[in-house]
Amino acid sequence: MSITAFTARRARTLRLAAAGLTAVAALTLTACNSSEGTGTESEGKADSSSSAPADQASGSKGPGGSDATGGASDGKKGGGTEQAGSSKDGAKGSEGAKGAKGSGGSDGSGQEIGPCDINKLTVGVKSVQRPVNYMVLEVNNHAGVDCNMPGFPRLRFDDAQAATPVYEDSKPQAVVTLAPGETAYAGIRTSSADGSGQNGYKATSLEVFLEGSDDSKSVELPGGSVYIDENAQVTYWQSDLSNALD
Repeated sequence: MSITAFTARRARTLRLAAAGLTAVAALTLTACNSSEGTGTESEGKADSSSSAPADQASGSKGPGGSDATGGASDGKKGGGTEQAGSSKDGAKGSEGAKGAKGSGGSDGSGQEIGPCDINKLTVGVKSVQRPVNYMVLEVNNHAGVDCNMPGFPRLRFDDAQAATPVYEDSKPQAVVTLAPGETAYAGIRTSSADGSGQNGYKATSLEVFLEGSDDSKSVELPGGSVYIDENAQVTYWQSDLSNALD
């Protein structure tokens, strides 16, 4: 083969090789561009599918989520505080109610006031001009503490089988409470004013009992005796003398 023919063949081979390389390069470039497009779409889907959890996670950890959680926590704490406060207020209200029982309930310290002991009372009877046929029973507290005078006095003249009946309309709104040195009163109607009462007699002794107690005190009658008939009555204990004579 001549040099010229060889050279021509080699040049053609090189051109074919170059053309082949160019085609391969073109195919490779096309494949790369196509792969990048698919990858972009895939990444977009991945971002889209993961965006909700990411947002939720961000919402729970971020400022908004933190505030919401904190708000719920504060709400619970706040509710608990209010409930506790209400309970305490309720407890204070209950203590206030105990201290505000008034007569017959408790003293200023909240301690319950007990009934008076007749052995720690000064007991006496005196006659009055008006109303007629009336006497007044007086008791004075020298116990050194407050005490209650519940109900009405039980009176037994001489050896009477029953206590003198009570005048029901005289019942006060509250039990009479005596502080040390204070006096309670009870009015005693001994007989009818017009003398119409039956079974009258002259009593020479009087024994006084307090409600709920078997202890008693003997009281000297004004003038040594008093006329008693079936109309005799006694009032409830009163804190005011005028109420005992009303």
